Amino acid sequence: MQAGKSSSDIDAKIGALVQAAHLRMRERRLDEAAQSWREVLALKPDHPQALLHLGQHSLFRKDLGEAGRFFALAETADPKNALIPLNAAFVHRARADARAEMAALNRSLTIDAYFFPALLAKAMLLERVGETRRAAQVFKDVLTIAPPADQLTPELRQALEHARAAVEDNRKALDAHLAAALAGIRARHAGAPLARFDECKDIAIGRAEAKVQQPTLLLVPRLPAIPFYDNADFPWLERLEAATPAIRDELRALVNEGGQGFKPYVDHPDGGPLNQWAGLNRSMDWSALFLWKDGERLDENCRRAPRTAEALAAAQMADIDGYAPTAFFSVLQPKSRIPPHTGVTNARLICHLPLIVPEGCAFRVGNETRPWREGEAWVFDDTIEHAAWNDSDEIRIILILDVWNPLLSAAERELVAGLLNATRSFYGELPSASF
Repeated sequence: MQAGKSSSDIDAKIGALVQAAHLRMRERRLDEAAQSWREVLALKPDHPQALLHLGQHSLFRKDLGEAGRFFALAETADPKNALIPLNAAFVHRARADARAEMAALNRSLTIDAYFFPALLAKAMLLERVGETRRAAQVFKDVLTIAPPADQLTPELRQALEHARAAVEDNRKALDAHLAAALAGIRARHAGAPLARFDECKDIAIGRAEAKVQQPTLLLVPRLPAIPFYDNADFPWLERLEAATPAIRDELRALVNEGGQGFKPYVDHPDGGPLNQWAGLNRSMDWSALFLWKDGERLDENCRRAPRTAEALAAAQMADIDGYAPTAFFSVLQPKSRIPPHTGVTNARLICHLPLIVPEGCAFRVGNETRPWREGEAWVFDDTIEHAAWNDSDEIRIILILDVWNPLLSAAERELVAGLLNATRSFYGELPSASF
């Protein structure tokens, strides 16, 4: 402490100097700012901010020796500040000392493993020294923790683009390596169904994301997450497919009546969150005419489409009082899309029977995309993220119905129905009850 100066007087003077230094830095009066920081050090030699900023100023002036000295003192004064060893790493980079640079970056990341600038600098260092595969792995982590683009400088946005390119180049190289390594095994199993393994491989190399069941209402555990089920699990599907011409004729008659009975499929109440449904809420871009809804048979609509109602009666639809079955004609207008979403429970699955499908229509469940083909039904687990689109200039119409998951026993089906209804009776009304 200086003679004749109280501790509070010195603290006040340091505070004024720090404020002046920051002001001069914002005004780009860097030499004057450095002088203010030196005056701070004269009063408090271990002031961490002063040591850090004087180190940065020395680095800017390319005085590497002085910069290194200031950063070493700053690390001692403030050992939990990840920014200080990052700056020390810049000194070592300027000296082309990769080993010391990596040590400094690791010290920074030891303090904060999610410190974005240090992680990016580490990836770039690995790339510079030729460790491109390790660099790609770190670049992948960089992309995971990167702030939004609008919060980054143009230089950092450019660095992120480089990171994406490095990750993609590494993915392609790994894919080619795996193709060569697995070619013999594939040859020994020629003709075997390998779609599940191929998705496994794509997830492993980062080309695809793991898509899991995400029901919004009820999860039955230990049921497999199968995007599209084997049609052989549903013997009645052949009869439904055989009825396609009759069902399509009835559908066309309904459409020709001016669309009477068709309503927006998405109809959320005012005041609630819309999220991905904002563009479709109360829109006829995706509309439906229900034959069954939440377990209730709509007799008038079934009367207007008797052959369709007959075909539905022969299907093994889910049966839960107040919830299921639900069956409807689904109309997707030209140039319309249904955004990615998930359904309410894996206790039941969804069946599609395509009726009118122009070119340019497709459906994705998880990582698997398929085009609809008229008269060819499929069954899928809608608790796995799925989406649909109609990029054509014509309407697309399919028949949709829900069916029991065939892996549930009769006892489990009855108990699931009992669980849902008992829960609803407990609360009086259960949100998201619609299947």
